Amino acid sequence: MFERLHKSHIVATPGFNRWRVPPASISIHLCIGSVYAWSIFNQPLTRLQGVVGSAPGDWPLDRVVWVFSVAIVFLGLSAAVAGRWLERVGPRMVGVTAACCWGGGFALGGLGIVTHQLWLLYVGYGALGGVGLGLGYVSPVSTLLRWFPDRRGMATGMAIMGFGGGAMIAAPLQQWLVGEFYRAPEFLGPVDAVSLVTDGGGRLAEIAGVLRPVVVVGPGDLASLTRPGPEGVYAVGTGDAGVAATFFVLGAAYFVIMLVAAFSYRVPAEGWTPPGWTPPDDAAAHRKMITRHHVDIDEALKTPQFYLIWIVLCFNVTAGIGVLGVAKTMMSDIFGRALPDLVDGGFAATYVLMISAFNMVGRFGWASLSDAIGRKRVYTVFFALGIALYLVVPWCAAAATGDHALAALVAFYGTTMVIFTMYGGGFATIPAYLADVFGTKFVGGIHGRTLTAWSVAGVLGPVVLTTLRGASEQRAIAELAAQVDPATFVASFGAGVEQLDALVAAHTVTLAKLLAIAPSGTTDPTATLYNSTMFVMAGLLAVALLANALVRPVDPKHHLRT
Repeated sequence: MFERLHKSHIVATPGFNRWRVPPASISIHLCIGSVYAWSIFNQPLTRLQGVVGSAPGDWPLDRVVWVFSVAIVFLGLSAAVAGRWLERVGPRMVGVTAACCWGGGFALGGLGIVTHQLWLLYVGYGALGGVGLGLGYVSPVSTLLRWFPDRRGMATGMAIMGFGGGAMIAAPLQQWLVGEFYRAPEFLGPVDAVSLVTDGGGRLAEIAGVLRPVVVVGPGDLASLTRPGPEGVYAVGTGDAGVAATFFVLGAAYFVIMLVAAFSYRVPAEGWTPPGWTPPDDAAAHRKMITRHHVDIDEALKTPQFYLIWIVLCFNVTAGIGVLGVAKTMMSDIFGRALPDLVDGGFAATYVLMISAFNMVGRFGWASLSDAIGRKRVYTVFFALGIALYLVVPWCAAAATGDHALAALVAFYGTTMVIFTMYGGGFATIPAYLADVFGTKFVGGIHGRTLTAWSVAGVLGPVVLTTLRGASEQRAIAELAAQVDPATFVASFGAGVEQLDALVAAHTVTLAKLLAIAPSGTTDPTATLYNSTMFVMAGLLAVALLANALVRPVDPKHHLRT
């Protein structure tokens, strides 16, 4: 049975239509591309016990975001390790393995959610699912490069377009499933009708002489509820955030779709070329830096070109992946309070969907453009323009708190959409860039090893974002708490400001709750929490711009001898 998965059994017959291969490749990438909609899960995963808000025993956001990072790390590592295996066994066997890992990762992750064991979520969705991501990512790319030697950029754009567009389908689907499986916790009544006490920073309600942990929902929290509900006090552990069942359903669906797609793969016969196609002449190849030679996988690691392109990919991904992981949260933080009637939960979810759409369009559009102007020039545009756009975001955040909030929202929306077209275009163009520099014979394995840059970026991006955002949030909370009347603070939270750290750790004190009791006219600092991150990302793109400028043709001593 397993032998039938080998590439020797899926060689296309003469006359096979090569356009039958892209749909299978795109289908697999659409499934694994749902990882880009991870931010949909951030909020419910931080409310598994509190449901309408975070309870003291719930996982904090900075630990939940790391699940996404672990998945990306294992994506890169598995792609690097599996490169030679892919060249040996072919795309069908790798695709079937990817289906088992990605679907199984959701199932194991769902079990971790049910049992409230975060390590199971890391092992399931993060590690096992990440392996599925890596295997599912590389198998279509190398296959399409062989089927479309005349249109390398377009071919990789088609394959990786699906990965960028996966969240466009997954975001609304995940949002809908979470809503369907959601069950509100027991409502105990308005705040003034419930006897509340504070212990260790957490809120407790005395009911029939028994203290029960509760979550207090204030006016600033209503916009973040999964489903509308009244202000007041809710019992912890009595509802369902809806995310566990969502994991189980998605895992089963992705497994079936990816399995069917993997069995649709075919590979061209040795020496096959498209009818009527001839390789570019020497002048065109030199202008676009396209080699006629091949470099072995291991030999590629001995060239400076590999590491320069690795830096190009790593810093391009770092600049975008940290934002992708918290896209929905960032939109709500910057504009949710300034424009509450417009920027609600549905708007933020649509924002994630549009990121996916532009990410997908950028993958196909920029990669196809690279066929005309060359890969190196495309990356020069990415980084030069990207630096300017990342520096625009802090201006949008500052304007969000003033009279021009709507204009700032439009500018922020447009700026980030262009950024994400280039982020996606960078992914789609890299395989063709590698094929131009190192040849096509071993490009699958070389591409897999280059994707270790994605692993590093999967850690670096979220670390930079969560560290800088966390520091900004701590400063903002401390400054706001100092402005609140002490008596009002005690009345609201059941403890004095001297216990601020414990109250924040227990999710009793948040920026939203402090703003609700702050003096009139107090500036909301939430919109500026991401400013320092944007400055750092612009700096990383400057380094990538320099690395790309240094890429030259490979020294002939590294070419494969025939």
